[in-house]
Amino acid sequence: MNNIPTVTRNLLIINVVVFIATYLMQMIGADLNSILGLHFILAPDFQPYQLLTYMFAHGGWSHIFFNMFALWMFGCIVERTWGARKFLFYYIACGIGAGLFQEVAQMVQFYLLAAEHIQGFTLSQTMLVAKASAMLINAWTTVGASGAIYGILLAFGMLYPEERLFIFPLPVPIKAKWFVLIYAAIELFMAFSTTGDGVAHLAHLGGMVVGFFLIRYWRRHPDINYNRRSGQQFFDSLRSAWERRSHRSAPGNDRQRWDYGHTTGCTAQRPETDAEYNERKRWEQERTDAILDKIRRSGYDSLSNDEKQWLFDKSRK
Repeated sequence: MNNIPTVTRNLLIINVVVFIATYLMQMIGADLNSILGLHFILAPDFQPYQLLTYMFAHGGWSHIFFNMFALWMFGCIVERTWGARKFLFYYIACGIGAGLFQEVAQMVQFYLLAAEHIQGFTLSQTMLVAKASAMLINAWTTVGASGAIYGILLAFGMLYPEERLFIFPLPVPIKAKWFVLIYAAIELFMAFSTTGDGVAHLAHLGGMVVGFFLIRYWRRHPDINYNRRSGQQFFDSLRSAWERRSHRSAPGNDRQRWDYGHTTGCTAQRPETDAEYNERKRWEQERTDAILDKIRRSGYDSLSNDEKQWLFDKSRK
């Protein structure tokens, strides 16, 4: 257990503790999942905090076992790659995003059921029908960390797309990128099937969708830090990006980044020779590789500000 990174270990502990507490409270007639689980937004028991708490509740032994197994298997690798703060932010964001996707799916389901059973049903009657159906829609409760877990699966596939995995019952290893795509395709198919198995497939897809856009955003903005000042840094990065674009678009603002000779006043710098160009490119690649190795060993948060700025600058070229 000591070899498991901090956030992954604590998430495992919290989920198991909540599950055991839920099981014990059922023995005295209390339903903890009804309190922590995510209710349909029009249901009387819906509370905004459930968008966070639902991902720590589970519906059965197999449910929590497979979720926690996947969290341990892939979460350890992703957390070591990103660092604790970034990994925790990603996990919570994917879980909340999955919950929002589930709410949208239930809203569509509610509308279709109402339109099917009530002649002339319109959107203006939604609240009246919801109030009359309170007992029914109160039972639409979602629990489980699956949305966040699917986000982690996606992260692993995007970080290590060529890594080969042995997945039972496949007789041969499969690359991580194909593993993720197959899982996404299965969830998409199940979400629109008419069988209805009680599984929140659209929530799983929601976790992957949120994770995909987060990772794409981070790749474009590698200088973002997930500490106490992350909110300010987020807006600072947006402002800096806008200023850089405006600066580059203005006439006469093209500047040469490398100076291998001396300049006098405003005279132009001499052009690089082929040897100087090749040496600069070699040095840049070596530094970039060293920074990426450091991320793999210790996570993104271990980088210095200069190293983060270097990756940021390289990503924009």
